[in-house]
Amino acid sequence: MPGTSSLRAWWAQRPPAAGAAVMATGVVSVGLHLAGHEVLSRILLALAGAAWLGLAADFVVRLLRERSRWLAEAGTPAALTAVAATTVLGTRVSALGWQALAGALLALATLLWPVLLVDVIKHWKPRMPGAVFLGCVATEGLAVLGATLAAAEHAAWLAHAALVLFWLGLVLDGFTLARFEPAEMTRGAGDQWVAGGALAIAALAGSRLIAADSARLRLWNDDAHGVLRAVTAAVLVLAVAWYAVLLVTEVGWPRPRYDVRRWATVFPMGMTAAATLSFAAADDVPWLKGPGRVLLWIGVAAWLAVAVGAVLNARTELRGPAPRHRAERVRSRAPR
Repeated sequence: MPGTSSLRAWWAQRPPAAGAAVMATGVVSVGLHLAGHEVLSRILLALAGAAWLGLAADFVVRLLRERSRWLAEAGTPAALTAVAATTVLGTRVSALGWQALAGALLALATLLWPVLLVDVIKHWKPRMPGAVFLGCVATEGLAVLGATLAAAEHAAWLAHAALVLFWLGLVLDGFTLARFEPAEMTRGAGDQWVAGGALAIAALAGSRLIAADSARLRLWNDDAHGVLRAVTAAVLVLAVAWYAVLLVTEVGWPRPRYDVRRWATVFPMGMTAAATLSFAAADDVPWLKGPGRVLLWIGVAAWLAVAVGAVLNARTELRGPAPRHRAERVRSRAPR
């Protein structure tokens, strides 16, 4: 068994993309909750919460002790997993009735969002991998959590702020698409799926905004409600279309080896399921519940597969190279 010090050293080397594990686990928990599987949902929520605490502690340590590394990583799209993971966790926590904690997570994500988003956009360039869509995901994540809390706390101002973020996220999605490298569809290590995940979380945000309206709040008039419903439905259709295309590329160009970016594959799968189930409930479309459940269990299966890969990979890394391999490297470096 690895010692505590080696475990800490291994954890400290986790890249920002590791935040996608929290996003994936959290959103599958949300989907299981929407489908009525509360026990499984809470188990995954506990795992997501534990991982979030570990990554948050590492985030602070790097900020205080390894400033140059923190600044270098903050300019990468993967840094925005910190915002997205926090909003997904807050959304699930709100469903438990823990509105104060969900509000604190929203405040934290809101503080991080402009700092990281501006830095990431400064480093945008042509032909980027799928992680470039995390700017849209983080923005729509704020909209999802804002709309969720608005409904729970009967806060109209929060719903209107979430609506602004919803539209901003869609605008960002359009700008981001121009910087995405299409070849990543067949060669990406997993984060190419975020292209579809950005649309799926926008559909979830739209669904939560529709559901937030009530006789007490009176958020949207008939015209506004109609536009919001139509846009949300269209975005959900596009998200499912992306899902289908990405699934075909996985079959045509299989990439079975584990990569930490595979968590960014699970996230859109779970998010598409959650968005479908949420829209079915918000707009009273019962026939969508069946497809939503099918997508959910596909997401659960993907989560299990990636989780097994992550555990096996972690065990290999913690054990380190075998003595024979180390000796071979020493001989290969020796002068001849």
